[in-house]
Amino acid sequence: MAEAPRETWITGIGIVSCLGEGADTHWQRLNRPPPTPESDAFAPYVVHRLAPIELDKQIPKKGDQRQMEPWQRIGTYAAGLALDSAGAKGNAELLARMDMIVAAGGGERDETVDATILTDLRKAQNKGTFLNERLMSDLRPTLFLAQLSNLLAGNISIVHGVTGMSRTFMGEESAGVDAVRIALARIQAGQSDISLVGGSFNAERKDVLLLFEAGGHALKAPFAPVFERAGRGGMAIGSLGAFLVLESRDSATARNAKPLARLSSVQSDRVRRQPGAVTESLTKMWSAIAPQVAPGQVAVISGASGSQPATADEHAWLSTIPDLPVRATGTYVGHGVEPQFVMNIALASVALGHEKLFAPASGSEAAMNGPLTQVVVTGVGHWRGEGMALVEAAR
Repeated sequence: MAEAPRETWITGIGIVSCLGEGADTHWQRLNRPPPTPESDAFAPYVVHRLAPIELDKQIPKKGDQRQMEPWQRIGTYAAGLALDSAGAKGNAELLARMDMIVAAGGGERDETVDATILTDLRKAQNKGTFLNERLMSDLRPTLFLAQLSNLLAGNISIVHGVTGMSRTFMGEESAGVDAVRIALARIQAGQSDISLVGGSFNAERKDVLLLFEAGGHALKAPFAPVFERAGRGGMAIGSLGAFLVLESRDSATARNAKPLARLSSVQSDRVRRQPGAVTESLTKMWSAIAPQVAPGQVAVISGASGSQPATADEHAWLSTIPDLPVRATGTYVGHGVEPQFVMNIALASVALGHEKLFAPASGSEAAMNGPLTQVVVTGVGHWRGEGMALVEAAR
């Protein structure tokens, strides 16, 4: 008979966003009115800018800071917070066997080079030849070999000494879902005892705004809560970093680490954005989690991006489940693409630690007065990819 999956605890949380840094700060800010995102610097688009952080606290060497791009600094900083939270910082023996799974994009482009190429392209006689020549000579080859995504894991290893197995996933929101799913599966199966999992995103970039605008996904001012953007949907992207330390119960108990929450299940899917497809996907994932859910003490933390029609489809599906209060965290921290799912699992753990759900952000969210013992985390990608997790109080 196969052994039962090992119980998996969340023993460390490291989060940074427009709300600030750390679990306590996020909890306090989530119980106040949502912040007003930036709408001038990137007009007409809306962006949730990262709150100021003191990099020296988690990345002490200036040389390390200088050689990282902003998204790498954000992620390395958040990873350090997670290791501190788990009581793992500086424990060489533990860090040497700690696995790491990172969800990352393809690095940040050189905006000056891009702007020059686009300007000169209009005057070129042979646009194809001109473009090929300039891209080969002006941009680093790694931009085309997808190697920059690995640099976040490399920097975390260098700065914090995490040297176990390492994997980096690309693929927008799905990357974050599968990073957590694989980390959980490895621990449950006994293939890993402890894992650092997460990612980061720098939203304060004109190149990424151009990318999302080209696909019709960027939110233009004025800002509105995630589920109140009908008719003019779009993502208010946000700079954020989110890392978790996942650990088997036996490993955590052996080193006297306390659980912040229990991660019981992670489901993932990938369907086309056709009518009914998102509803079918969410229904399938919910059916795998629902038998473990205790009615009356459960809430949903949604990673809805605001992009349509995916967000409207998710909202409609959520309304079919009675007495299930929902919080769309994109209203507070914006949408961070790859690490969004990890961030929401972290916020679910924070809420479970306080045994209650944070306050509604808009009229479309219902209050929850009773105790909170379980949180279902959803993530529907702006273009592809769906995920669902069950996070529970660990006592």
